[in-house]
Amino acid sequence: MPTNFTVVPVEARADGGVDEAAGLAEAPGVPEGAEPDCPSPGDGNPRESSPFLNSVELERESHLEGKNMALFEEEMDSNPMVSSLLNKLANYTNLSQGVVEHEEDEDSRRREAKAPRMGTFIGVYLPCLQNILGVILFLRLTWIVGAAGVLESFLIVSLCCTCTMLTAISMSAIATNGVVPAGGSYYMISRSLGPEFGGAVGLCFYLGTTFAGAMYILGTIEIFLTYISPSAAVFQATEAGSEAAALLNNMRVYGSCTLALMAMVVFVGVKYVNKLALVFLACVVLSILAIYAGVIKTAFDPPDIPVCLLGNRTLAKRSFEACAKTHIASNGTVTTALWSLFCNSSSPSASCDEYFVQNNVTEIQGIPGVASGVLLDNLWSAYSDKGAFVEKEGVPSVPVSEESRASGLPYVLTDIMTYFTMLVGIYFPSVTGIMAGSNRSGDLRDAQKSIPTGTILAIVTTSFIYLSCIVLFGACIEGVVLRDKFGEALQGNLVIGMLAWPSPWVIVIGSFFSTCGAGLQSLTGAPRLLQAIARDGIVPFLQVFGHGKANGEPTWALLLTTLICEMGILIASLDSVAPILSMFFLMCYMFVNLACAVQTLLRTPNWRPRFKFYHWTLSFLGMSLCLALMFICSWYYALFAMLIAGCIYKYIEYRGAEKEWGDGIRGLSLNAARYALLRLEHGPPHTKNWRPQVLVMLNLDAQRCVKHPRLLSFASQLKAGKGLTIVGSVLEGTYLDQHLEAQQAEENIRFLMGLEKTKGFCQLVVSSNLRDGTSHLIQSAGLGGMKHNTVLMAWPGSWKQEDNPFSWKNFVDTVRDTTAAQQALLVAKNIDLFPQNQERFSEGSIDVWWIVHDGGMLMLLPFLLRQHKVWRKCRMRIFTVAQVDDNSIQMKKDLQVFLYHLRISAEVEVVEMVENDISAFTYEKTLVMEQRSQMLKQMQLSKNEREREAQLIHDRNTASHAAAATRPQALSVPDKVQMTWTKEKLIAEKHRSKEASTPGFKDLFSLKPDQSNVRRMHTAVKLNGVVLNKSQDAQLVLLNMPGPPKNRQGDENYMEFLEVLTEGLNRVLLVRGGGREVITIYS
Repeated sequence: MPTNFTVVPVEARADGGVDEAAGLAEAPGVPEGAEPDCPSPGDGNPRESSPFLNSVELERESHLEGKNMALFEEEMDSNPMVSSLLNKLANYTNLSQGVVEHEEDEDSRRREAKAPRMGTFIGVYLPCLQNILGVILFLRLTWIVGAAGVLESFLIVSLCCTCTMLTAISMSAIATNGVVPAGGSYYMISRSLGPEFGGAVGLCFYLGTTFAGAMYILGTIEIFLTYISPSAAVFQATEAGSEAAALLNNMRVYGSCTLALMAMVVFVGVKYVNKLALVFLACVVLSILAIYAGVIKTAFDPPDIPVCLLGNRTLAKRSFEACAKTHIASNGTVTTALWSLFCNSSSPSASCDEYFVQNNVTEIQGIPGVASGVLLDNLWSAYSDKGAFVEKEGVPSVPVSEESRASGLPYVLTDIMTYFTMLVGIYFPSVTGIMAGSNRSGDLRDAQKSIPTGTILAIVTTSFIYLSCIVLFGACIEGVVLRDKFGEALQGNLVIGMLAWPSPWVIVIGSFFSTCGAGLQSLTGAPRLLQAIARDGIVPFLQVFGHGKANGEPTWALLLTTLICEMGILIASLDSVAPILSMFFLMCYMFVNLACAVQTLLRTPNWRPRFKFYHWTLSFLGMSLCLALMFICSWYYALFAMLIAGCIYKYIEYRGAEKEWGDGIRGLSLNAARYALLRLEHGPPHTKNWRPQVLVMLNLDAQRCVKHPRLLSFASQLKAGKGLTIVGSVLEGTYLDQHLEAQQAEENIRFLMGLEKTKGFCQLVVSSNLRDGTSHLIQSAGLGGMKHNTVLMAWPGSWKQEDNPFSWKNFVDTVRDTTAAQQALLVAKNIDLFPQNQERFSEGSIDVWWIVHDGGMLMLLPFLLRQHKVWRKCRMRIFTVAQVDDNSIQMKKDLQVFLYHLRISAEVEVVEMVENDISAFTYEKTLVMEQRSQMLKQMQLSKNEREREAQLIHDRNTASHAAAATRPQALSVPDKVQMTWTKEKLIAEKHRSKEASTPGFKDLFSLKPDQSNVRRMHTAVKLNGVVLNKSQDAQLVLLNMPGPPKNRQGDENYMEFLEVLTEGLNRVLLVRGGGREVITIYS
């Protein structure tokens, strides 16, 4: 819609500035990039270089000038403008994953390079066609049709083509869900399923591609030695039956030489391989057209290709011409060369093979033609054992008894045992190669359109070719000729070549060059795939293969590829190598389908493929088909391939670099965790399932480092990797001010957790004070049913010190919080003396002092600790205390029975505590405690009040000069107050207390301690004496932790009771139950 603008002049303000409106109105008038001649208005100063402004800021200001974007200046410091972002995305070009060395060089080239112009036909369709059609079609497809029959061969090809079609659909969905850089299928799988799956499947795909190179080279040598130049063989068969061994040795020699030559070509330059690719593809297309032309020709003019049969057995026509026992000459009947092969001389009266004597020699047409009706004979399978005769059904044959199979006789024999599953393994490599288009995604004009279209069209085309060839071969060629793998009945000619028109050499030469080209393509692609994996850094020992020549060519990866390929060539049998690479390709395709299914089911927000014709059921069907085909081909090869992939997976998981690629497995884990948490009951678990789910409360020092690392060691010893562990800590302050410090502290805690092998979660809270932060953690740590039920913390050793006057208060409140939350509490005293994970106790005991029943925590904790190597050799001792009225003998028996039912082995001892009078030491201890408590209360006054009270106390005690010198210091450090009482001093203090004094100190020098405190102190002193007597040398002492007083006025005394109770013990764990049973005698 039209908009009218009115430009009005704006007068300068008195301060030299302009209005914001003026700035916004004038800004559009300034051309982009133009420098104004006059000083810019604003502060009255010209824009010039200033020591306080760097060039970046100036550039940014000039960039923003005239953009009407002043409102978003702060955001543009960290976020790009939309225009620049779109410009970068539009000019995106694909780099190999992990390439860093030549980025600057590539940047300069990229400016000059034109946009890639390869379309669907040239970029995807033809490369896929070239990779799919290959050596199996020319060398083995006729033999597969002869052995399996037309129907089962049709089933084999349909299974394999369906598998690749479903995989192509999944691959198209992944490939169109964003840009796929170099690495092709490896990149797709690793970014969809994570580095572990990506590395394992990527290496399997690499091995498959490498063995495919070996298979193509073996096919090339087989064509050369069998059909082009049999006389070039280095090893000759010296005796009958050694032809197969000689052929294998020749394959090894020629294959190794060919591999070395091809590796040199690839090393010198890939551009030569790429230039020859179209030539090789033309050979494949011409060969297939020659086959179809030959089939059409057989309909009206079948070729004359006789096949010689003895009885119903096929004869190899390599050493004879005439298919007859004798022939008529001018001077009578003369024996033929065939007679000499079966008889000991050429004389008509010579001794001959019995089967040769009993059966006639007949001649049939090897290729009767498409109109002959031979299709009906070839419908059904004709599997056979190794060394069996290739026989024609329906031809009369006289069997002979005790037949001796002389190895020198010219029969056509099967070289390997044939059965359905074995043929699937040999055929499957002929449908691989569907990844060729996705591997070239960087060279395509529109990869997201070309990859699905080109790949699926190529699979449809090749599937039609394979299926039609099966029917046509079965309809044109005699069954015994189909089963003749090396064309021995055709005088050593290629079977499919004899069918072709105009000449068999079209197929022979075409197949030779196409297999050569496929081998070169494999040796070119495999090292680049290995280089992409190595540069990702997920497999540490492969990093050396990420380096190459100055132009980025993967030299070391090519060397490793050549060595692995040589292993395949040393196998020397095409039929043995084919199932190996079938396994690796099937595993790769299986995980492509899995990746698509996982992403589809998770419905991740980033899963938006342009290719819409996919569904998770198709992906699962493809994955299931791949898995089934793996075990159909060879169950032991399948298990071996899975073992290799599993080892690589675990190695990457254990040693590999951690990568976050937004993969589907992480999303799957999150979904599974969410599902499990929703199913997990929110209430407490059954007693049989109860285990301590621990919240470890850590204290941090000024440097944000953990004060007591042994607390984590003890937690890992207690948990042994089982259950839930949350490591919590509190930082004082506000989150806005402390968020960077909080991140640093969290990193320090995670690092320490890794060192101590503590498996759990870290949760750090920033709070205005430690008390509230600790309370928040106890209330809110965990999620759903995965919440902690036990709090583990260290004893506040500094509770008496002046610099931390509130630590005892925080501790007591934490004890109350855990009780209110019905959580168990473990307090480790002298935690720095606890053992590390590397230490081992060779002897000693874990002593449990069972004073009150706490749900069985005291029984369960030592049992769990003794599962760890540190405590494994410590024996468990349980002490319980008997009062005067208790029967200690019966108590011991009952406790032993109880432990027997709990299946816990421990020594039991009942300690009798005799009632006696409260000692003077207890009174004095209680008195000192109460006076210290009064001192601690004064710490809560304001600073001025505290100084005034301290001065009053100082003035009252001027009688003693030494006391006068030390009293202020003693008041400032409450835990160092020394109270030495004499009768005179007590009388004097009584009289002074009657005088006018500060109300806050009127009970400070009270003579009579509280009786309840005296009783508690008496219990603590007596119990401490008993524990010291029995357990002073124990490696760990577990004690019931008494609860804090209900009256908060006695909190300070509570700390003193606990201190007295544990005095003199090395390692103490105070245990307070959560109010529920945690151990049971029932199964």
